[in-house]
Amino acid sequence: MDRGFGQPALTLIIAVAVAWLTAFATERFVRRRIRRSEATVWLSLEQRCRRTFRITLIVAAILLALPYAGPGGTLVPVGRHVLVLVLIAAVLRLLIQLSGVFEDVTVARFDIGISDNRRARKIRTQVVLIRRMTIAILVVVAAATAVMTIPSARSVGASFLVSAGVLSVVVGVAAQTTLGNLLAGLQILLTDPIRIDDVVVVNDEWGRIDEITLTYVVVRAWDNRRLILPISWFTTNVFQNWTRQEARVVGSIVLHVDFSVPVEELRAEMYRLVQESPLWDGLDWVLQVVDTTPSTMVVRGLVSSADAPSNWDLRCEVREKLLRFVQERHPGALPKVRADVVESAVPIRFPSTDGRVTPAATSERRPARNWDRSDGAN
Repeated sequence: MDRGFGQPALTLIIAVAVAWLTAFATERFVRRRIRRSEATVWLSLEQRCRRTFRITLIVAAILLALPYAGPGGTLVPVGRHVLVLVLIAAVLRLLIQLSGVFEDVTVARFDIGISDNRRARKIRTQVVLIRRMTIAILVVVAAATAVMTIPSARSVGASFLVSAGVLSVVVGVAAQTTLGNLLAGLQILLTDPIRIDDVVVVNDEWGRIDEITLTYVVVRAWDNRRLILPISWFTTNVFQNWTRQEARVVGSIVLHVDFSVPVEELRAEMYRLVQESPLWDGLDWVLQVVDTTPSTMVVRGLVSSADAPSNWDLRCEVREKLLRFVQERHPGALPKVRADVVESAVPIRFPSTDGRVTPAATSERRPARNWDRSDGAN
């Protein structure tokens, strides 16, 4: 083997081998920690960063070994520049994956499946938004670093800084909506009006906050539809947040019944139902007549539960059983339409098909005519 080629190749092989052994030893250590510890951080590191960490080490080892590869081992400038760009991309990917590890650890520590999950939802929402902003900043920094590695781009960058004021105005006008959404995301991060898993009512649609990004919010409706709204919508419009202060929810049950229904019996039956239901948190319940219509009276019941899904199920359960109670015990108290029918003494005339007006039946009863069979026979 030619000495001029063998020394650079041997140097690069040793560098790659050292990097691979370092990555292998690190992976073994992480896997050993996974078996011995229940901490989420080790499993997340193994799943997210294993391949990216290995590539980063190998590319960095090759770049570090290039100066020691000898005169014949230096790569052409284009190859060296490609390796630098690959290293920048690998480091960017590794930092993004590490931010994902941080998010995984936070999600595992603050469970939103518990009843009182207000603090957990707040922290999870902040972590998600901070991670997304961090990723955006890392991408911009990595792109700028990659561009600055090009010698000709440095002079372009200097002139770009001179015209940055004019360009910022142009970009601000062209991307006004995008920048508004980014600022709205920062505002939501600081003011905390909504959080992940909040129960909200937007545009008369009941749902939960499923995802929050820097530009839009995903609301999961009760029937699993996804409503995608710009994040700036939540800073410029009125909406209801049922779990702003706590996860506990008070819901209403509205019934339209006849005026003859015994309200006290209906109230006693509702109290019995909520006491028997495991979905009731034992705090709030009430049954009141809140309104009347020309044919019914409106009865509203309020019940409380530890969270929104439990309250929804409790309301449906109590509503069904109250209706069954009225049907079985007081069937005459179901809603009915009352009408007074007054007989008219004035005949009503309707036009016939041939254009003549024929009188309709009146309230006056005409005497029945007696027919004689014999007359008919003759």
